[in-house]
Amino acid sequence: MSEDERLQRAVSFTIAAGYQLNKEAFEFLSTITQTEDPIILMEEAIKKIEGLSEKPLFINRNFLEEMMKEAFPKEEEPSPPVSPPPILEVRRIFRAYAKDIDADIKVIDDPTDKMCTTGSIEEYLEYFQDRFVRIKKILRQRMDAKDAMPISEALKASVNSRVKVIGMVTEKRESQQRIFLRFEDLESSVTVLVPQNVSPEVVAKARSLLLDQVVCVSAVKGRNDLLIAEDFIWPDVPQKKPHKASMPVYAALISDLHVGSKMFMDEEFNRFVLWLSGKFGNENMRNIASHIKYVVVTGDLVDGIGVYPGQMKELVIKDIYEQYRAASKFIEQIPDYIELIIIPGNHDAARKALPQPALPRKYAETLYEARRMYSLGNPCTVSLHGVELLLYHGRSLDDVAAVVPNVSLQTPDKTMKLLLQIRHLAPIYGERTPIAPEKQDFMAIERVPDIFHAGHVHVLKYDTYRGILIVNSGAWQKQTEYQKKMGLVPTPGIVPIVNLQTLQITPIDFTAPYA
Repeated sequence: MSEDERLQRAVSFTIAAGYQLNKEAFEFLSTITQTEDPIILMEEAIKKIEGLSEKPLFINRNFLEEMMKEAFPKEEEPSPPVSPPPILEVRRIFRAYAKDIDADIKVIDDPTDKMCTTGSIEEYLEYFQDRFVRIKKILRQRMDAKDAMPISEALKASVNSRVKVIGMVTEKRESQQRIFLRFEDLESSVTVLVPQNVSPEVVAKARSLLLDQVVCVSAVKGRNDLLIAEDFIWPDVPQKKPHKASMPVYAALISDLHVGSKMFMDEEFNRFVLWLSGKFGNENMRNIASHIKYVVVTGDLVDGIGVYPGQMKELVIKDIYEQYRAASKFIEQIPDYIELIIIPGNHDAARKALPQPALPRKYAETLYEARRMYSLGNPCTVSLHGVELLLYHGRSLDDVAAVVPNVSLQTPDKTMKLLLQIRHLAPIYGERTPIAPEKQDFMAIERVPDIFHAGHVHVLKYDTYRGILIVNSGAWQKQTEYQKKMGLVPTPGIVPIVNLQTLQITPIDFTAPYA
């Protein structure tokens, strides 16, 4: 068995026993592998720890040095004759390409310091007016919607004349294979009928329309306040040539650790952290790790407290401060040349209503102290080496998947594509996703990103739509009882790695004990 194999077996044995090695301990273990069997050392170390009244989560170097004396006692020997020193096998050196590359991060949009809502009725009115104006402006940029008129003018048009209006969907109902919609703009409202004889494509568009979505309707004027739909024009994103980095730097896109949950995959996440340092995986994996310059976390770093009924029974850490403290122990092991970007999710200790500000220091002080990081709001937009990423936890994916045909929680890439077409991250108001009435609608997708990264649903999916890379990054939590009841099958422990120079995705599975 090679030194690398013995080292990996020793690390996996330690993790399986429920413990982790800190950076210095791992380096010590790597060193002694040249002369001693690290598996024997870790077996003795775990026996010793199991007999302690207070068991550490992380094993440090000092402890291993003491255990060396017990595991490998040295006998008194006569001085050997002078001879050339033995030639020892030299371990492969991990050379991190990204270590010599300067970080290039620009925060383009972050809602954290721009929130000012009090929750009044007037503010809700202003919020929806702002949403309408922003999406209408996007629609007006389309050649096929430039001639749209206010609803009040369309109502004055003669019967059977063709009109186009931009409105927000306020009501939707189906009756006898016909669909009735109610649209509003800032001044008027109108009823839109989707008749039986319209094309299947138009019917599909109508059935995919969401309440509170802003869209353009191409129609024939009927009697009174009725428009008969011929087509629906969505804001959508234009086909684009994405920005790409000038050098091969990579970003690891992760989310939904849920530290504190009994289902948190600490063993697998520890492998991920070791891999970032070049201490886990085969030669190909280590080569990929050497190019990692960024780790981007889109929310739910911890499992939180009181997020859903009966949660306390599923927690191994029942204090929010301790959850963040435990999370920080993992985060601080990430090499310091790698830039860390974190936004909150609905399980984190931030306000639940969208948009969310950055994680508050009040609860996550240990996280801020653990290492340098960019703590931003949800959603936000950042540029990494010129590549723009729209980061969003993904709370609204639940609501959209519940009402739109042909999408589900198992297909978050399709739901995220739909949000790009709608040009809004949380179009439905009043369902499971709380939305704060900010004066500015931070959920409108006004900038077209190069990468759209979300999480929340615990299912790894990625795709490309009109030049935009869509990534939902899965999770680090095994299937929960709630997910079983919903029929959701998560795909945790697999990390999508994006090459910012090519925008190609490489998924790496950390659920296997040996790579």
